[in-house]
Amino acid sequence: MSAVNILVVDDREENIVALEALLRRDDINIISTTSPNEALRIAWENQISIALVDVQMPEIDGFELVEMLKANPRTKDILIIFVTAISKESKYAVKGFGTGAVDYLYKPLDPYITSAKVDAFIQLAQHQKDIKEKNEELQNYAIMVKNSADIITTVDAKTFRILSINQAVKKLLGYQVNELEQTSIVDMAVPDDQPKLRKKLSEIVNNNMSFAVAEYQLETFDKRTIWAECRITYNNKILFINISDVSPQKSYQQELIKSKEAAEHSRKVKESFLANMSHELRTPVNGILGLTNMLRKGDLDEHQRNIVDLLDVSSQSLLGVINDVLDISKIEAGKFSIIRKNNNVRQVVQATFDLLKYKADEKNIDLLLEIDSDVPQCLLFDALRLNQILMNLLSNAIKFTERGYVKLVLSVLQNVESNVKVKFSVIDTGIGIATDRLAKIFESFEQAEDDTLTKYGGTGLGLTIVKKLIELKGGELTVSSQIGSGSVFNFTNWYAVADAPKAEKIDGNKQRSLTPFIDVHVLVAEDNLVNQFMMSKMLKDWNVNFEIVDNGQKVLDKLLAKDFDLILMDTHMPEMNGYDAAKTIRMNFAEPKRSIPIISLSAATFDHEQQQALSAGMNDILSKPFQPYQLHEKMQHLLEISKGKQLA
Repeated sequence: MSAVNILVVDDREENIVALEALLRRDDINIISTTSPNEALRIAWENQISIALVDVQMPEIDGFELVEMLKANPRTKDILIIFVTAISKESKYAVKGFGTGAVDYLYKPLDPYITSAKVDAFIQLAQHQKDIKEKNEELQNYAIMVKNSADIITTVDAKTFRILSINQAVKKLLGYQVNELEQTSIVDMAVPDDQPKLRKKLSEIVNNNMSFAVAEYQLETFDKRTIWAECRITYNNKILFINISDVSPQKSYQQELIKSKEAAEHSRKVKESFLANMSHELRTPVNGILGLTNMLRKGDLDEHQRNIVDLLDVSSQSLLGVINDVLDISKIEAGKFSIIRKNNNVRQVVQATFDLLKYKADEKNIDLLLEIDSDVPQCLLFDALRLNQILMNLLSNAIKFTERGYVKLVLSVLQNVESNVKVKFSVIDTGIGIATDRLAKIFESFEQAEDDTLTKYGGTGLGLTIVKKLIELKGGELTVSSQIGSGSVFNFTNWYAVADAPKAEKIDGNKQRSLTPFIDVHVLVAEDNLVNQFMMSKMLKDWNVNFEIVDNGQKVLDKLLAKDFDLILMDTHMPEMNGYDAAKTIRMNFAEPKRSIPIISLSAATFDHEQQQALSAGMNDILSKPFQPYQLHEKMQHLLEISKGKQLA
């Protein structure tokens, strides 16, 4: 509580000193003067609550001073106590009270009476001050309520009837104030929201909640609907409700929800399209590659072998384009994962280099490799994606270089504890890229020049994939180039140094070591005729007894009629797909058929499709196109597990 200002006015200094000695305490602030004129100035400039005024003073006596104080609006509320030594006759008291005094103190002053009276008036002054402040607050609140853009209303907590409401209701809902007073606040809501509003208000009252926020639709006078945010406070059997029109925000929110739902629908449509495209394109390519592999095993002359080789190269090229499109889609959908493992970086780089060496030799250009001695042998990185990055950059460099060389350089830029910053540089002496086209070459389906596609071919996706892969790995890609002189692509990234992995024995000729199966019966579900032919040839070579059907329903019919050891199931088939067929087997068939091993043979490349296959009950997944040894390994593994369970 702030100190109370007390003004002491007496023409004699010793009287002031005596009064100050009597009144001194922490909750008051004494201001004194011997001049009535000075007293007027002090009262004007300071918030004086009590004035102790001597009656007998030269020039202006106490009565005249008090009359002037009471005549001024700024000082009229000061509590006046006269201090006098003149007669105690009633006529003087009447005159003093008539000028506005509230009490008298008579000289000589009695310390106890003086202290008691002043204390009483200090308390009175404090109460007056508090009342004044509260009145100012109420006035300010009234002004705020009156001019508020929100509806502010008080509501009876028992009946929910409106006790008071401000003028904003006319602007927001179109009602006059007197039309709503003593009506139920619940009736302001649209019919569907009235039970919810009533329930909320009852909950607030019953649980004695001090504050709550909720949104409801309110009905206007002209039968329109607005969304309102209601901020509700409960105190002393009264509900205080502040209602804001949030229709614009709600409309924007609903538009965002619709946009999100549309985007989600569009994403699902795109994913479905890409999944189907993946299956429809990769399935025939799988057939072409399989048939090519079979033709190679035949007795071919040199001309025929060259034709088969060209067929294989064309198929691999088509598969590369398909994979590029799918990779871009997966990256943009945020479903592309980077898997870091302990790998020998020198071996991975050397393998990529060796794979592309023949392309450089065909064009009679040099393909060079430089790996600095301080590059660690083993790092934690995704070998598949690093290979993809280097294959794209080196293939591009070779494609656009007619003479000279293409060089791959590995160097260490920084070495901090067990982490190194490695720089990969692909340098060529090719045609170069114009400065104004450098930024565009990383955009999907863009080429360095408008006629590049005609001259050199390609999808324009390679560098886009490279840039996105490097960014996903946390690295940075830069390029510098000059027309006619060549280009330099650099990408840098931090890697954790790893210990050398244990050497694994690698079977270099898996295809020749594929042993026949003994008394194995397999049901194949495949609707593509070429793939049916391939599977037939493959399984015959392995002495497998098999039957082939072309949809999921026929799988169920065959399995009901006969026993099989394994099912090879394509996922995309007419009438009933592989997912539904697998689910039906796992849920509706009796043992041991319910637990028959199922391998998904699908052209699907999206993670969610592979997860869908596992969720449907399939035991393993093999994506098309695949090598025969890969299928052989999975079949052998699952048959061994199944045989072990039967023996147990």
